[in-house]
Amino acid sequence: MKNNKYLSRRDFFKVASIGVAVPMLVPREVFADTATNRPGANDRIGIAGIGVGRQGSSVFNDAAKDRRTNVVSICDVHKKRAESIAAKYKLSPDNAHQDYRKIIDNKNVDAIITATPEHWRSIICINAALAGKHLYVEKPITLTVEDGVLIRKAAAKTNIIFQCGSMQRSMLQNYLGCKLIREGHLGKITKVIALNYESPWLNNLPEEATPEGLDWNQWCGPTEPVPFNKELFIPRGAPGWLSFRNYSGGEMTGWGTHGFDQIQCALGLDDTGPVEILVEGDKLEPPTYNKPDKQDYGNKICSSPKLAYRYENGITVELGKANRGGAIFIGEKGKLEIFRGRLASNPKEILEDWLAQNADVKLPGHMTDWIDCIYSGKQTIGHLETGIRTAEICHILNIARYLGRNLKWDPTKEEFKDDAEANTWLKREHRKGFEQPTV
Repeated sequence: MKNNKYLSRRDFFKVASIGVAVPMLVPREVFADTATNRPGANDRIGIAGIGVGRQGSSVFNDAAKDRRTNVVSICDVHKKRAESIAAKYKLSPDNAHQDYRKIIDNKNVDAIITATPEHWRSIICINAALAGKHLYVEKPITLTVEDGVLIRKAAAKTNIIFQCGSMQRSMLQNYLGCKLIREGHLGKITKVIALNYESPWLNNLPEEATPEGLDWNQWCGPTEPVPFNKELFIPRGAPGWLSFRNYSGGEMTGWGTHGFDQIQCALGLDDTGPVEILVEGDKLEPPTYNKPDKQDYGNKICSSPKLAYRYENGITVELGKANRGGAIFIGEKGKLEIFRGRLASNPKEILEDWLAQNADVKLPGHMTDWIDCIYSGKQTIGHLETGIRTAEICHILNIARYLGRNLKWDPTKEEFKDDAEANTWLKREHRKGFEQPTV
């Protein structure tokens, strides 16, 4: 959209006159509606990736395959990985960076796909939104409640299109299951059962040699620097950064954002949250990992105390025995379980009849939906508010588990009621040089 070197205005009209329909690489000022931050019909979207490891490279590849996009730049704290991904898309090493600000400042970048660890996501999202870059962000999109509040404010200023990477919303079975419940085909919902997702614990892993080309200080980012250990640099392993509180909400956010997202969607509550967190048992005293070990030990401890939450409409969600990607919905007319890409009902006729009625429903892929919406200006299926609210549920459940007591939540003000101590957990300090941007 902004690449002047590819096609002059005069050359474009020469090409257009012979009926070429392929999107062209042209500057934003020629075609795009700058007032609404929309590309023109013949513009290609300049995309960049920030954090292109295991999940990041996969979702970035989905975006790069779309004929309406043009890969502009890559960023990763591991220089070799950034250069490798850049080479895959025939970019020069000059377009492979370790500092995300190189992406934000690049005028040829219109949209960003980011899948960094959670402690980095708010800084990237806020700065990208303020720069008018459309965003596809892996879930959970926040590490704290404050993160979501700030991202929302930033996105509202520039009218960007945001897609949270809760891809189950674009899976046909999940979409139809949520729609069935939302439209009342189970009758009034009396109870929902989610999985008992585990909270994160603490890290004191020993130092190992830092791999060549890895900027470990940059990886630590807004958190206090700790020694490099390979089990911090991977999301899941023995145990991986996803299990440690400095960088993640544990499996409460890792898998919980999938399951709670389906609950929010099915109940039609995407723009709100619970009003009460219920805790049964003593507060969590999280263990500290002093050496690499499997997740099992930490997960066993960090699955207590038992939790539940209640919405203003009276529906209670219990964390118990369910599947990692969805939940069990109990209604007046029967029961429906939503898995990842699969449904089951009792009586079975509820689901059989519904699927027969919706046999012709088709959905675009999750990435395709985002790109479609960048052009159309419509709201994505996993829009920003869905990502904020789902992550918020995970955060307040973790806080209740750490504090070991029932908590009242105000989903409008996004703060706890009459509990100053609990409210101190809604944000985290960022170290100097990695502060939250001013919104």
